Amino acid sequence: MLLSAIVLLPLAGAVVSALVPKDRGDIARWIAAVVTAVDLALVVFVALRFDVGAGMQFVENVAWVPQFGISYHLGVDGISITMLALSALLSLVAVVASWNMKTKPAAYFAMLLLLEVGMNGVFLALDFVLFYVFWELVLVPMYFLIGTWGGPRKEYASIKFFLYTLFGSVFMLIGIIALYLQTGTFDMTAMVGAGLSESFQWWVFAAFFLGFAVKVPIFPLHTWLPDAHVEAPTAASVLLAGILLKMGTYGFIRIALPILPHAANQWAPFITALAAISIVYGAALAFAQTDLKKLVAYSSVSHMGFVMLGIASGTVEGLNGAIAVMFSHGVVTGLLFLIVGMVYERTHTRMIQDVSGLSNQVPVAGGLLAFASFASLGLPGLSGFVGEFLTLLGAWKSDVPAVWVVIAAIGVLLAAAYTLSMVQRVILGTPSPIVSKITDLTVREVSLLVPLVVLTLVVGLYWNSLLRFTDPAVARIVELLAGA
Repeated sequence: MLLSAIVLLPLAGAVVSALVPKDRGDIARWIAAVVTAVDLALVVFVALRFDVGAGMQFVENVAWVPQFGISYHLGVDGISITMLALSALLSLVAVVASWNMKTKPAAYFAMLLLLEVGMNGVFLALDFVLFYVFWELVLVPMYFLIGTWGGPRKEYASIKFFLYTLFGSVFMLIGIIALYLQTGTFDMTAMVGAGLSESFQWWVFAAFFLGFAVKVPIFPLHTWLPDAHVEAPTAASVLLAGILLKMGTYGFIRIALPILPHAANQWAPFITALAAISIVYGAALAFAQTDLKKLVAYSSVSHMGFVMLGIASGTVEGLNGAIAVMFSHGVVTGLLFLIVGMVYERTHTRMIQDVSGLSNQVPVAGGLLAFASFASLGLPGLSGFVGEFLTLLGAWKSDVPAVWVVIAAIGVLLAAAYTLSMVQRVILGTPSPIVSKITDLTVREVSLLVPLVVLTLVVGLYWNSLLRFTDPAVARIVELLAGA
């Protein structure tokens, strides 16, 4: 029942928070903080008891709709435990970052907790119907977080986010139904090695590709992301970039590769091309931005391109690198959005030309922003380097066309260009008139950022802290791909 507690505890917290009187927002935020902290503690307990070489663990399997073979089936392996830990950590960070929320706080914290239910559930579900329920559940709280507590164009951004992701989900549902009609089960683990024909796999992979690629998002299905990030409140941006984007790439690794290995091999060149384009295109657009949040948003398109490159490689190095990028991007981009949000609270602007000279006026904020920026560009010794290095190595060792790997490597240079340009314009130089009037980060704000800084350093310096969990699960997927 441990995994059920991790999924359902935030649901109970969301219900209680929603029932708190409107004028008692302090109660709602404490409920959210306690629930997310306990949930994180449970995830840490699972990670400490996790046997890295034993496959799927802590499995819970109870008949739900037995007439159709639908079950309440949860489990965790080395891939899902890393994403689950990231989800639990960033959920707690998002709650603490929203501590001063004044607008409908009870509803706001209820939405954050409901979002955690969906995120945790996606990473633990082993039944397709259960997976789809959690996948769709995530849309509802994020829609309201953007549409109610967002910026000036919040209605447009929230509707665009909802429609884009729902569009992809419809195709994914078609793929799920097709697999059920072919195999007679909704059990993901039972479908692995089911002997599906190559032509059938190709079409089902196409359906899943549309569902997952929109969520990643990969070029050219990415246009909803910058709007959603710019209008979303800081905590929602942290969870959107840190977790929701990873749901798409997790779907490829958990579902598309092991269940449809023939099709995965056939689609690899096409995915590689889109990944390389996403890396360069996202970096180029990030370089052109004048809004800090938009810059970070387009950098996410570029970074998720590296994840897709690693997935398309079908190698141990590439898939380990993809998961490392997923984890690092969640931590580092969460750090970036938090700092940008803290600066915005003080200056009420995100325009790069208006927030120059941070290091002279607010050295703590400037120093932490510089640290996060260097981690984002993949500086060796920080977590961003681990995944990018392994994805490029894995892609080079694979059968994908080398030209796309070279183009992806150019994206690394572009990332350094737009990041260092931002550092020069925002952190260095003379403080702008707006910046010269602000104060530095508080103890609460710094304490919120410290865990993410520590994680960035630990993973960057000690790669095995992450890869020892993922490597056995990745090796099994690579065997299936090689066998196909």
